[in-house]
Amino acid sequence: MQQPQRESIVRPEDNVSKVASKNKKNIGYFILKRIIDVIGALSGLILISPVLIIVAIWIKLDSKGPVFFAQSRVGQDGTKFMMYKFRSMCTNAERLLSKLEDENEMSGPMFKIKEDPRVTKIGKFIRKTSIDELPQLLNVLKGEMSLVGPRPSLPKEVAQFTPFQKIRLVAKPGLTCYWQVNGRSDVTFKEWMKMDVEYIKERNTLIDISLIFKTVGVLFGDKDAM
Repeated sequence: MQQPQRESIVRPEDNVSKVASKNKKNIGYFILKRIIDVIGALSGLILISPVLIIVAIWIKLDSKGPVFFAQSRVGQDGTKFMMYKFRSMCTNAERLLSKLEDENEMSGPMFKIKEDPRVTKIGKFIRKTSIDELPQLLNVLKGEMSLVGPRPSLPKEVAQFTPFQKIRLVAKPGLTCYWQVNGRSDVTFKEWMKMDVEYIKERNTLIDISLIFKTVGVLFGDKDAM
């Protein structure tokens, strides 16, 4: 899903403290954002509950192992939390990662390949439609995530971030952000990080609502999903 190139508003001299100080002043935005998160997550869980049940049964029938996958991620201000997903890989996926590292198609510390042999049959479908991410609505209700915000990274990835890239930790991580609607897998790691920082500097209620609606299209299949 190719989108027009965004003009960068991010400068290398920007730092975490400057952005954090600026964002703390907009209290009204964050109150409204939390209200939208709670209403959106609750409504979403109720509306898609039949889908969640069907997918859970399908995963159980497709391969041995748990239905859900929980993994430690880094949230706002570096706080760690357990992020939930539908399991889309074999149960020993983490152990097999070392054998696949040379095939990484994502620049930077993050690992992604399109034809990942660890992905199960149903895993390919729920990844393509982003259904595997839906359990994170529970993380939104718990206040660990937001509907809109930078995707939560692994601790080992954050450990390799530059000071500029760590600016993204100022925001609460989210289900969707600029990266999801601007190319995803076709975007380099540096461009992805820059998009996240741009969101933090630009964010407002209208942008959040716009990103939520744009992301709905991903549920019907996105050629850039991995």
